[in-house]
Amino acid sequence: MALWAARSFREPIPVKAVRVARGPVAATITNTKAGTVRARRRAKLSPQVGGSVVEITHREGAWVERGEALLRLDDASQQAQLFLAKEDLRVAEASRGEACVQRDRARRELERKRGLADQKIVSADLLDALESTYQAARASCNAVSAQVGRARAQITAASVEIDKMVMRAPFDGVIAEVAVEVGEWITPSPPLITAPSVIDVIDSSSAYISAPMDEVDSAAIRAGQRVKVTVDSRPGEAFPGSVVRVAPYVIDIEAQNRTVEVEVELDDAELARTLLPGTSADVEVVLQLAEHALRIPTEALLAGDRVFVADDGRLEERKVEVGLKNWDYAEISHGLEEGQRVVVTLDRVEVQVGARVEVEEVPFRP
Repeated sequence: MALWAARSFREPIPVKAVRVARGPVAATITNTKAGTVRARRRAKLSPQVGGSVVEITHREGAWVERGEALLRLDDASQQAQLFLAKEDLRVAEASRGEACVQRDRARRELERKRGLADQKIVSADLLDALESTYQAARASCNAVSAQVGRARAQITAASVEIDKMVMRAPFDGVIAEVAVEVGEWITPSPPLITAPSVIDVIDSSSAYISAPMDEVDSAAIRAGQRVKVTVDSRPGEAFPGSVVRVAPYVIDIEAQNRTVEVEVELDDAELARTLLPGTSADVEVVLQLAEHALRIPTEALLAGDRVFVADDGRLEERKVEVGLKNWDYAEISHGLEEGQRVVVTLDRVEVQVGARVEVEEVPFRP
């Protein structure tokens, strides 16, 4: 033990240090558990009617435009109904032509006889009979015209049923998943029961980050605040954005911390398009910002707001006053001067007040 002490006295302890410098320091809060990249427009599509799949027009990864056909079901029965409705219309129109000709003939005959009745040539009984014949012919023409309207409505209804046999894209987007194959039978979900979707469409331009924040921080967060977002798929990078929505309620789930959902959008819309929905993300909300603060790495702080300064080859302890602080940086409002070196390797027992040190200066992270 004495030998070690003597050696430690003779040999300086190697430490790493960072120079105190000026830069931005922000007071921030972060999500309590991992956030998630989501898409505001994501449609998990299921058919309105049952049927056998005869065509899948696009596969996973394909870009589709709004209204474009994605899947077709066998519509032979619906096409037959449409053909039948068209035939009914043709027959109804022919019958209407015949009935309306009879009406027009009865009207002309009635008008001629009325002229003769004025001259006392035609009896009143005959005139009444012709009037009844005309009224019956007109009613027949109207009835057949109604049948024509009904036949046209049946054609419209049959066309609507045919349209239901084609599943179309509700918006521009990319096909995320196709959960069916040609030849399989699709059954629509019963009322109040959600059936598994067969096609998943995502609009990548609507990407945002949903992050759960602790309920104690809910009063400090508001729409418009700046944020820094990190995602697991882009390690070592941070992306600026802003809060666009704070949920108006606290999520209360048994056995979990109570949280408030915060929605964030990135400033770079093109970058946001590249983030895959479901990716883990972390959000750091900026509450306050000091642009030109005197700052040190947060890891250089000891308990009780103390630091080790290594300016003259020996460690000197300094008491400091800390302003804004986050995981990376701490603002020093009193106790240090710009250019001084503070030790960041604090995990060794030899690093104590008065120890001789050999300093390796490391760059301050931007």
